[in-house]
Amino acid sequence: MNEQTRPILASKKALVVGIANDQSIAYGCARAFREAGADIAVTWLNEKARPHVEPLARELEAPITGALNVAEPGQLEALFEQIERKWGQLDILVHSIAFAPMADLQGGLLDCSAEGFAKAMDISCHSFVRMARLAVPLMKDGGTMFAMSYYGANRVVPNYNVMGPVKAALEASCRYLAYELGPQRIRVHAISPGPLKTRAASGLKDFELLLNEAARKAPLGELVDIMDVGYTCAYLATPFAHRVTGGTVYVDGGTNIVA
Repeated sequence: MNEQTRPILASKKALVVGIANDQSIAYGCARAFREAGADIAVTWLNEKARPHVEPLARELEAPITGALNVAEPGQLEALFEQIERKWGQLDILVHSIAFAPMADLQGGLLDCSAEGFAKAMDISCHSFVRMARLAVPLMKDGGTMFAMSYYGANRVVPNYNVMGPVKAALEASCRYLAYELGPQRIRVHAISPGPLKTRAASGLKDFELLLNEAARKAPLGELVDIMDVGYTCAYLATPFAHRVTGGTVYVDGGTNIVA
């Protein structure tokens, strides 16, 4: 294959965290990166999740796989040590994980416990900062980082509850990281997909109503899918977007512009 027809992300190394099954946004990202030529590292949460994710990792020809629970001390560091030994570099990082205890997610914000709020913030937001800190030394020639947000970070979405403030913090973290890491040619994006039928979203109360409302409002008249999100991230990881950083990129058929 000559240089002109070489896949645009060939030789790039991507870590994708958050694949739970073939409906996950993270899986859409991993597929899009792989189609563009990147090598993929894939993690699963625990042994219960492994049978659902490991076949997808094989499909993606992922040379680096393993369990990763960001709430467990040492697991994140061990993963990045493995990446450094195997690849010696990292070009793309995708953080697509979020969690809040069900009792705190189902109730309103006033009912959210301090412990539940702290756990949601740690796993859904601060873990991205921890990943970024470990990724920076491996992004020697620059790179791209992604964190998955949602419209509820900026506008009140009924029943989104504690995740609204948490995602707002995540988007702010992306902006500050973009500012700090810009001199090292590392770009940081908050990606805000429209509502998707993922396992994570199933914990939200009345989620079907939210899906129907999004489809009704979208100027394009339909919901997005995981590959829409994946291809957007793949574009942003290419040289075509080398001066785009720090913003929240909506992949929602235009729903966010409609009152």
